[in-house]
Amino acid sequence: MPAARGRSAPAATAPAGATVTIDGVAVPAEAAVVSVFDRGFLYGDAVFETIRTYGGRPFELEQHLARLAESARRVYIPLPLSVAALGREVSEAVSRAGHPEAYVRVMVTRGAGEFGLSPGEAGAPLRVIIVLPLVLPPPSAYAQGIDVVSFATRRAADATDAQGAKVANYLVAVLAMRRARAAGALEALVVDGAGNVVEGATSNVFVLSRGELSTPPEEAGILVGITRARVLEAARALEIPAKLRNISLGELVASDEVFISSSVREILPVVRVDGRVIGAGVPGPVTRRLHQRFREKVWEDMNLGGSPPRLDEPRDRGSA
Repeated sequence: MPAARGRSAPAATAPAGATVTIDGVAVPAEAAVVSVFDRGFLYGDAVFETIRTYGGRPFELEQHLARLAESARRVYIPLPLSVAALGREVSEAVSRAGHPEAYVRVMVTRGAGEFGLSPGEAGAPLRVIIVLPLVLPPPSAYAQGIDVVSFATRRAADATDAQGAKVANYLVAVLAMRRARAAGALEALVVDGAGNVVEGATSNVFVLSRGELSTPPEEAGILVGITRARVLEAARALEIPAKLRNISLGELVASDEVFISSSVREILPVVRVDGRVIGAGVPGPVTRRLHQRFREKVWEDMNLGGSPPRLDEPRDRGSA
């Protein structure tokens, strides 16, 4: 018989500082369990969002949960409660965790039910909120840039109704990151059958060539990143021309600057792709200007006071 949803039972050791909420109920992280018949476990039949905090408050929470709702719509999972109510649960979970800054994962599965692939076999959707202490890349990643590798593949949701949804089936990204780590790189860039760079395994990608910023369009099958939108906003503020268009791997390698963006890492400069040096082999000036503008706007919007620390300043584990 499947375990009760949200019921406490012995489980594997949880990550340090983790707190868990299942279907609105806070449970000890070490005992947080869901049914082995849950479709998220069996088939990756789930959607999720990753959110970070600034000043202890979730950043762009409304936008993240709107994207979660859109992902759920694309895969035909009914949200178990309103977006507003889910937002309150997330804020309460962050407050209860009490970390100076936090990483938040919000997941909604189709739920458990009769065994079989048909979505109609599922019962009520299951929701899980995990809150962890925020861990950022080291300052050297921003000061010196990172290496990435290319990974040619076709992702699970491509050419389906779910294209562009943030689905839990991350096997392609897992394999891509395995290759990246084996090569000593910190990210993998997904390349489609036409030879175009779509996005990173866990990020969006930007290139700068001859003063113009480019990033793949939604039609390429990307996850439309919350930070990606902020980068484009920063480009407009700095009067940097920007286009949404397909970018070949060859063009990316020959560009002047490359960087990736994500909610947790903000903007990370890329200095080598598959071992080939990008531009001067150091973080470019436009990348730095965009990142500084991004952070200034975050500080302003979140009413954090003062100015954000310089990008080359060492930061503690829980700092923004």
